[in-house]
Amino acid sequence: MIPISEAIQTVLRYPERLGLESVELSSSVGRILAEDVIADTDLPPFDRAQMDGYAVRAEDLAKTPARLRIAGESAAGAGWHHEMKTGEAVRIMTGAPVPAGADAVQQVELTHEVDGAEFVEILESVEAGRSIVKQAAEIKAGETVLRAGEDINAAMIATLASFGYAQVKVGHRPRVAVMATGSELVDVHKKPGADQIRDSNNYTIAAYASLAGAIVQRWPLAGDDTEELKKQIKQAVEASDVLITSGGVSMGVYDFMKPALKELGAEIFFERVALRPGKPTVFARLGETLIFGLPGNPVSVAVTFNLFARAALRKMQGARQTGLTEETAVLGRAVKGSADRESYLPAILMTDEQGTLLAEPLKWGGSSDFVAFARATALIIIPAGAKTITADAPVKFVRLPGSAP
Repeated sequence: MIPISEAIQTVLRYPERLGLESVELSSSVGRILAEDVIADTDLPPFDRAQMDGYAVRAEDLAKTPARLRIAGESAAGAGWHHEMKTGEAVRIMTGAPVPAGADAVQQVELTHEVDGAEFVEILESVEAGRSIVKQAAEIKAGETVLRAGEDINAAMIATLASFGYAQVKVGHRPRVAVMATGSELVDVHKKPGADQIRDSNNYTIAAYASLAGAIVQRWPLAGDDTEELKKQIKQAVEASDVLITSGGVSMGVYDFMKPALKELGAEIFFERVALRPGKPTVFARLGETLIFGLPGNPVSVAVTFNLFARAALRKMQGARQTGLTEETAVLGRAVKGSADRESYLPAILMTDEQGTLLAEPLKWGGSSDFVAFARATALIIIPAGAKTITADAPVKFVRLPGSAP
């Protein structure tokens, strides 16, 4: 049994980056950026007005009210490209270029036009620089604005579009085969018979793998038959970069996954992790395909996928951050740890009236309690050997991908 940290290091040692491809900007959200994004222009590309009003020379407003001749109009996309002289003002709109000679913008609410809109009366003075964003104040041409390996999110789309990235280079998505094992399983659309349950793990793994950027193929359920299991594993391995199975990895009479892998000649890197829940987790390689054999209990599947398989899938796509980010919250109520295993326990994140982030442990019945786990938004991390962590103590946690914030 190896520590979680060692297991993660082992997992990250073997995935190879899959290369890159170009996708349409509109299809890039959720992908891993495979190139640095470089500004091809200053931002803003000119001195830009921050509000509607009048471009003026601040010294012309030393005494107010001041009467200035309206020399022209500058609108977004249709600037006034002349030099403004002393005693003049230019009507200007938000986002429009500030004309040469102007050094401030007075908001329209402090002005009114007179004499048939030939002149404007400015009611209050303004200091130089007011309501103007200077050229290149935000970004200079040639600067790197996004880095390869970052996750592309919706907030980044404006940046990519503004600097001309109609096509975006991203990491190739890994092909993932998902296979649940166990003769007790029936597919979700069937009514379970005696001693049977519906398969949920195939769908859980597929959902988390999709969130991690993978192209997922769910394989037929595999029964407790070593020869049939070997046949399906071989077929799945030939068609995928990663095979993720659930069930059959413990020490029981009907746990056939490890014997099947060994008979196929797979190289097994680890098969037990000091983790609660999720101790019987297997990581192996058969040919060029990585294999994760996850436990059969649904909560263990979610925990082990997000700690181990997710990291491998993200590394294949060139992600800078492969693992879940650890954060700190205040524990909502006391929890018990494990003598020899680090615990990742389901919890709900919430904020109290003082704005303190709380992690409220779920009342759950163990690693098979998928109904309680459905409400989880995070996993609380309890160190091995910790008997009890009291309420109000600081506790580390990781957020579950795809869960509510």
